[in-house]
Amino acid sequence: MTIEAALFPATKARLTALLLVTGAMLAGCSGPTPTTFDLSAPSGFGKVGGSRAVMVVAEPTTVQALDSDRVIVRDAGGALSFVGGAQWADRIPALVQARLIQTFENASRIGSVSAPGQRIQPDVQLNTNIRSFNIDAATGMAVVEITARIVGDQSGKIQRARLFSARVPASSVDGAGAAQALDRALSQVLIEIVRWAR
Repeated sequence: MTIEAALFPATKARLTALLLVTGAMLAGCSGPTPTTFDLSAPSGFGKVGGSRAVMVVAEPTTVQALDSDRVIVRDAGGALSFVGGAQWADRIPALVQARLIQTFENASRIGSVSAPGQRIQPDVQLNTNIRSFNIDAATGMAVVEITARIVGDQSGKIQRARLFSARVPASSVDGAGAAQALDRALSQVLIEIVRWAR
């Protein structure tokens, strides 16, 4: 037997495995690329009083279903599904955190605001929980509900807490209609949180 004949079975097996992996990868990429949507940070919503406090805005907590980059629809029975061909630019909690910080900055509401881990000594921390961030299929409304708590950084005591919510009609339950309605609902909530926090 020649050296080439002895090596051929092993080479053929490796080549077959490579082709199978490549085929699987291509099959996974063959579907249409989802449209990516972003959320906005409101600005120009009027002068609001403020303080010189230094605030850290933690990433919101939420249930596992909302900790994703998918645009979510809730049916009348409470079941969740995803809008096909649509996704957010990041996970929902990360996007909400970023836009909340930007809204504070746009309002010049407090002395300084940032995310944790930026080597500042905050006076207070803003902790939030996303309860709802979805389209209600039964009513055709975008629903955003976020609870907020102001916590003293040194004491760890909750100074104030409140639930913020908004419902905005969605023009349609496709990617663009759902994303635009959720963005408008979130903007209402963000403005309310910024006006409330001090």
